[in-house]
Amino acid sequence: MSLKFDFGEVTTMFKNTSRLVGLAIILLVLSDESAYGAGPIIPSPPKIAAESYILEDADTHKVIVEKNSHLRLPPASLTKIMTSYIAASELERGVISLDDSVDISVKAWKMDGSRMFVREGTKVKLSDLLQGIIVQSGNDASIAVAEHIAGSEDAFVDMMNQQAERLGMKDTHYMNATGLPHENHYSSAADLAKLTVALIKNFPEHYKLYSERYFTFNNIRQPNRNALLWRDSTVDGVKTGHTENAGYCLVSSAKRDGMRLVAVVMNTDSEEARARESQKLLTYGFRYYETVHLYDAGESVNTVRVWGGQQDSLGVGVAKNVVVTLPTGARDDLAASMDIDQVIRAPVKKGDEVGRLTVSLEDDVVFDGPLVATHDVEEAGFFSRIWDTIYLFFLQLLGGNPLSL
Repeated sequence: MSLKFDFGEVTTMFKNTSRLVGLAIILLVLSDESAYGAGPIIPSPPKIAAESYILEDADTHKVIVEKNSHLRLPPASLTKIMTSYIAASELERGVISLDDSVDISVKAWKMDGSRMFVREGTKVKLSDLLQGIIVQSGNDASIAVAEHIAGSEDAFVDMMNQQAERLGMKDTHYMNATGLPHENHYSSAADLAKLTVALIKNFPEHYKLYSERYFTFNNIRQPNRNALLWRDSTVDGVKTGHTENAGYCLVSSAKRDGMRLVAVVMNTDSEEARARESQKLLTYGFRYYETVHLYDAGESVNTVRVWGGQQDSLGVGVAKNVVVTLPTGARDDLAASMDIDQVIRAPVKKGDEVGRLTVSLEDDVVFDGPLVATHDVEEAGFFSRIWDTIYLFFLQLLGGNPLSL
């Protein structure tokens, strides 16, 4: 028997078969993650030309990139972040007012370095002085505010150091309110990031001053020295610093798609370098990481059996919002496990700890915290408690799960 084949038909059949075989191979590969590796690929962080630096997620405090971040270095005018923090705190307490008329002393008037150009013997509104500190980096304005709040710069510096201790800034010590060089005046990139996050969260209205590009006082218009305010629309702060010993420093912060990052670079070699290196850090963080909201405080993540109560069930959840920093696209790879007390007995009060929740990404634990009761469960009557006790005894005897409803 002879068979005749049309070459065109054979070619078409071969192509179709090849496509089907290829598709089958792709599906087989995709069905086996071990064949190609799971999760997103994160490149190495960029090389940063700074003696010390850090990139941190402001919401989770996750350090994404760092080098020598606890190294004690002269902070120069980054000191003024704390100066303004103290002022914001005193404003909130009602000790001072933005409408206060502040006396300008000889000391403030004679200050060297960057200035707002206030004049001795005049009075200046506190609101103007704060802009002079933040936008113009005025040493004169810093002294005037310090003297207005504490009576003297030395007393104000004591407040600065106390606040640094409260915030856990272990690598920081202040000797003045301006950042002028002193051998015992130092801070670190990690501490400055911590201070900046506290400023943004605790005093959001005050923080808005850090995004202002210009401020005019006495007919002198000065620009904000933070070049990133002009280059990146998502950047809304924070502060520059420079002395010969400190080099060129910058604390910057930006927010994109619900994620806020804080970057600190210390001792770069130029104004351009501090802006460029800070932009590298922010770009890397936003491109390859995301802030993920997993659970809300009080939200029930599971329901379990409660014994001897007026209700049989108890909702369990987290005490605080659970927010984590993850590689972009890694959320679906998270694994959550709950370790709940084997037997939960009434009475139970809302907020009582009843177990722990652990969330992992492969071998890394991204969250570990308590599970708490989401509502009260009052104790049942005597006979109901007796019945539950008997039932629980036989359930455990037979190997049952006391948490199952």
